[in-house]
Amino acid sequence: MGRNIETVHFPDTTPKLKRVAAYARVSSGKDAMLHSLSAQISEYSSRIQNHPGWQYAGVYADEAKTGTKDSRENFQRLVAECRAGNVDMVITKSISRFARNTVTLLETVRELKALGVDVFFEEQNIHTLSGNGEVMMSILASFAQAESQSASENQKWRIRKNFEEGKPWDGTLLGYRMQNGKYIVVPEEAELVRRIYSLYLSGKGVEAIAKILNADGLKTRLNGQWSKSSVSSVLKNYSYTGNLILQKTYRENYLTKRTLKNDGVLPKYHAQGTHDPIIDIDTWNAVQKEFTRRAEKHAHRGVKQKSYPFTGIITCGCCGKHYHRKVTHAGVVWICDTYNHFGKDACPSKAVPEPVLERLAGDIAPGEITAVRAENGNRLVITTADGSEIVKRWQDRSRAESWTPEMKEAARQKALARSKA
Repeated sequence: MGRNIETVHFPDTTPKLKRVAAYARVSSGKDAMLHSLSAQISEYSSRIQNHPGWQYAGVYADEAKTGTKDSRENFQRLVAECRAGNVDMVITKSISRFARNTVTLLETVRELKALGVDVFFEEQNIHTLSGNGEVMMSILASFAQAESQSASENQKWRIRKNFEEGKPWDGTLLGYRMQNGKYIVVPEEAELVRRIYSLYLSGKGVEAIAKILNADGLKTRLNGQWSKSSVSSVLKNYSYTGNLILQKTYRENYLTKRTLKNDGVLPKYHAQGTHDPIIDIDTWNAVQKEFTRRAEKHAHRGVKQKSYPFTGIITCGCCGKHYHRKVTHAGVVWICDTYNHFGKDACPSKAVPEPVLERLAGDIAPGEITAVRAENGNRLVITTADGSEIVKRWQDRSRAESWTPEMKEAARQKALARSKA
């Protein structure tokens, strides 16, 4: 008699591990706070990895960001991982560390709850997937938001009191260091400020001044390269006269923290003789008058700024900056911003003649070009709307071809003068 063998399948009794992640945040970039953040990351990593039944899903941490903003990079990464189904539970220190905006907090937690992701707030001992979790969380989050608003109002009161007393706010002003709430002159930096004013009044433009300072190896207050904007900020800063205009800007509110220009919404404060001047008031006024004169000279009243087909599309393959249109003595070219401002040492890219661009892009339908990357070796990588990349090359013009009629005539006159000498 034959044997009947039956295969019996037993269910897998291995318990499924809960994938747990943690979120940590400190609201200040100070060393002590960053040390605290490092300690939190280490503690969470160790706790999750050593907890029975838990699987480590990472620790996400943000530093020097406010809990009222949604732009926290690692917080957004954590939420993305939850949406992707890679996290079952998130642990965090408290509601105020997670967010101080009640609306943002509840929207995020409700989304995670719909995804089946539990959030555990340690200080409040709340699991959001529990029956009374959301009710308790709404109440506690309101307190956290009120606390944030109170702290913001206290900060505003302190700042405005300093304004009323004529105390400066900007501690990063070239030429000064802040000591006990007062500006103290730094002699070598003060000389640099005076040089910038002198160069401008001698007829140099802000871009030309930036190139001179960079060529001399001089740095900005924050040890950066000089640019048009950084030179302009020095030339327009009234504080160099030894006087202050305070509360020129203000924060919209404690939630958005958006900085707005103060056009009469709040009082401004004109504090005179608060510190030693670097620039006398007559020189400062002369520079402001010259700014106005040059602006009026180059203004195109009633003429709308013209946009060109390649505006905002071309990027540099060397440094990643955008190309812009520039009229030169040899014709119109498109040139890298870095090269144009700081020279070949900062970026070895090449300018592309506009006729070359138009010719190479001529066989592509208008509006189909979404991006152009200018690379060394006279290469243009053109990206079209369907995602395709088309590589184009061009030959440099000979020197004779690049000369304008005016340049040719000037060369002829020079040669004629030499022959008569």
